[in-house]
Amino acid sequence: MDHDELGAWLRLTLTPGVGNGAARRLLARFGLPQSIFRQTEAALQHCVPAAHARALCEIPQGWEALWQTTAQWLASATPQGPARAIVSLGDLRYPQALLGTEDPPLLLYLMGPASLLEHQPFPTDRCLAVVGSRNPTAQGTENARQFARALCGAGLTIVSGLALGVDAAAHEGALDTATDHSSVAATIAVVGTGLDRVYPRKNLGLAHRIAAHGLIVSEYPLGTPPLPANFPKRNRIISGLSQGTLVVEAALASGSLITARMAAEQGREVFAIPGSIHAPQSRGCHALIRQGAKLVESAQDVLEELKIPATTMPGLPQGADMEEVASPAETEGPVLAALGYDPMGLDALVARTGMDASALQVALLELELDGSIARLPGGLFQRIGRG
Repeated sequence: MDHDELGAWLRLTLTPGVGNGAARRLLARFGLPQSIFRQTEAALQHCVPAAHARALCEIPQGWEALWQTTAQWLASATPQGPARAIVSLGDLRYPQALLGTEDPPLLLYLMGPASLLEHQPFPTDRCLAVVGSRNPTAQGTENARQFARALCGAGLTIVSGLALGVDAAAHEGALDTATDHSSVAATIAVVGTGLDRVYPRKNLGLAHRIAAHGLIVSEYPLGTPPLPANFPKRNRIISGLSQGTLVVEAALASGSLITARMAAEQGREVFAIPGSIHAPQSRGCHALIRQGAKLVESAQDVLEELKIPATTMPGLPQGADMEEVASPAETEGPVLAALGYDPMGLDALVARTGMDASALQVALLELELDGSIARLPGGLFQRIGRG
């Protein structure tokens, strides 16, 4: 879009009281935003209430500053860094999957490789949302990364929210398969701030990696801080871009359940990974399964439900399949066998193994350093299954 068109779109999004629904009615009746702002107040009242029509005839506070800042942001992208773009509802690059949802954003701000942004940045039917707890168990983190790696290796783009925990692990798993100059985004991060900010700051390095091999997407203008209300709202974009949503771990009050509900309302598939009955992070997944979400134990379960043929994952020997990768080792030591897959304390392990406490602690430390188990709060240990 040219400079004047950009300004008109920004003015429309900033007009007080005019939400996405009212804006779409105006666009349907009058065409592009420039045409909307040429109408009389009386003509505008055919689409919106009088107060909103009056607001459309006035200049919104901060509009000119945002217009100039946004134009400068677009122009200041360098060949060495990610490209930047803004696509509107009428842009051919706007994701078709999102257009079919109840509340598509008027504008999407994008950052990613120029090769993606110049053509079609969003895969048409190969996106899967992977979401979950910001405070997952060690097993939940491992599941998120391994499922994302396997599913991205099978040709899916992984969509998540750049939050700590499961989101970050899912993005990282997808990036494990990323290659330079790919024509498809490995992963898409939908954020709840303007694209001139990264939240949480701990994921700054991850955001740079995503911008190099995937997309960072926001509906919010530059300068938008991480307001709490923005994150549940952005979840409709995560689910709307995707054929289905996989919930890895979630407490009963988790925002991930909002994403799952939105996915169901949008007619998308909902998947959930079961976990320990003792883990609060598993209760949300168990609730989803009771409500009809598909229980999944391997990446193959997701691919079959979406009717996507599995392919050999990058980095695996020819002929290896995902079922083989997800299978546990055929042999394991006595400590792992006694530990099982639920969190367990040292005293219980002493009773199960019959080992001396000091010898058991040495064995547990070796397994922890090996990445086979994780030490949890409260003096508990948990085995980590490998995907």
